[in-house]
Amino acid sequence: MLIDILMQRSTMTFEKRLSKLFQLDDTTWMRHANPLSVWTRYSVLPFIILACWSRETLGTWSAFLVMLSVLWMFLNPLIFSKPKSTKNWASKSVLGERIYLNRDKLEIPLHHRTKLYHLLHLLSLLGVGICIYAIIYYSVWAALLGIALTYLSKSWFLDRMVWLYEDMKESDEKFKSWEY
Repeated sequence: MLIDILMQRSTMTFEKRLSKLFQLDDTTWMRHANPLSVWTRYSVLPFIILACWSRETLGTWSAFLVMLSVLWMFLNPLIFSKPKSTKNWASKSVLGERIYLNRDKLEIPLHHRTKLYHLLHLLSLLGVGICIYAIIYYSVWAALLGIALTYLSKSWFLDRMVWLYEDMKESDEKFKSWEY
């Protein structure tokens, strides 16, 4: 199933394929827009690193902790309730992402069709690569650098998604209804 979703041949954006993997529909998107969902997802990468670092102490139990961390990443958008309000940065970042992943079928403003978003994704991936190095060599400094690079680039991307949502919400009644 995972391979099928990621390898679909269509005009579908990578992000849209990823949202299918996470099974995001109207209900789960709104649950994910809960600020608790947004902020607690930042715990995944440090948990994975710590679980991997415990491999010599815990042996195969560390793999169980890694699986729990990955499971948390998948369950996170599903377990929170719809937010009481979406008039906050975290909620708007998710709503903007929701719009952005449909850019193959939706006209987004020219100033949002930028290579910056690709650069931020690449920087985030570089951060993950540094975290992998940190896991292999038990490097605290590499872990801190990798986490910082990953989360700073992701946060910058999310900030751009808030901007996108603010720019787009007046153009569509559905988008406008997401803010309450």
